[in-house]
This record gives sequence, structure tokens and C-alpha cells, in this order.
Amino acid sequence: MVRLDTVHLCTDAVYMNVTLSIDGQVVERARKMAAALGKSLNQLIREYLQGLAGGDDAERSIKEFKQLSGRGDSRGWRFNRNEIHERS
Repeated sequence: MVRLDTVHLCTDAVYMNVTLSIDGQVVERARKMAAALGKSLNQLIREYLQGLAGGDDAERSIKEFKQLSGRGDSRGWRFNRNEIHERS
């Protein structure tokens, strides 16, 4: 006779609030950077922590890459191989 143990797993995400102490000027600069990316500072921090913890989803990353592709502003600058290799 084979005995099987039943294990119950919780697959629901458990959200936690985190309080950080960060210099106000750093927060303001980070908010501006987040806005430039079309995201909130909270969203950027959440994504960073998920990536740090190994929770990065490849499909989500591909979707985000496709959304951001072509949204940059080079201000007219064009790639020039000779300029890149010039030495001072």
C-alpha cells in the first residue's frame, strides 16, 4: 500500500507594504525618471524587487520591450561608427 501525503499550497500573491527612508531629492529625481518611462516610482521599485527576487517573467519583459521600442528621442543624433572609435 502506497501512502500519499496531501500538501496544500497557496499560489495567491501576498502583497506587503514597505516603508523606505530615501532622501527627498533622490525621490524627486527618481519620480521624473519613472515618468519619462511612463511608469510610477512605485511600479519601478516593484519591478526591480521582482527581478531581484527572480520573479521576472519573460513574456512580460518581451511585452514591455515591444511597448517601449521606438519611443526614444535621440534629438537628431545618429549612430556614427567613426565617432564611436575616435580617441581623445
